[in-house]
Amino acid sequence: MSKTNNNKLGLEEKELIKACKRKKQAAQKQLYERYYDMMFRTCFRYLGNSHNAEDIVVEGFLKIFEKIKTFEYRNPNSLKNWMQTIMVNQSLMYLRRNKKILFSDNEHIFEQNYTIDETLEIKDIHRAIAQMPTGYRTVFNMYVVEGFAHKEIAESLNISEQTSKSQLSRAKKFLQKMIKDLNYERRAI
Repeated sequence: MSKTNNNKLGLEEKELIKACKRKKQAAQKQLYERYYDMMFRTCFRYLGNSHNAEDIVVEGFLKIFEKIKTFEYRNPNSLKNWMQTIMVNQSLMYLRRNKKILFSDNEHIFEQNYTIDETLEIKDIHRAIAQMPTGYRTVFNMYVVEGFAHKEIAESLNISEQTSKSQLSRAKKFLQKMIKDLNYERRAI
């Protein structure tokens, strides 16, 4: 994409933000439609359930429209990043509100060496992540996908840094086992 097109898209987004700040419903609808899929995927990564993710996306967009007057455009990714932060926070609040974050001390999952089937698709990995216990999935997403440090995760979830590190380790082992099991299932077919 040329620099001119980037600027045009940036200006278009800036105008959309200004219209949303003026509470223009057409602009809010356009913003919602433009970013719904991305925000749904963000929420789904944390919640592992499409029904709950849909509800939280709606709550998140309501929060976005309420808070957009405080948003400052800095670069072409700033709006997306700001909205994703709101969606992550809404997802975490949902998990806390419903006491769905359970941190496990279960060490029954162990690491083994194995080869990954080249036909493994990204949807299989997403499905495996969705099946993780909530505590594993939450820390995994915050650390691996969102790029939070263990200290930030610990503060956000009100846990120790060590708990964050152990949940990440267990999440990785869980994911390895799920992928290994998926490989065996595919070979058996």
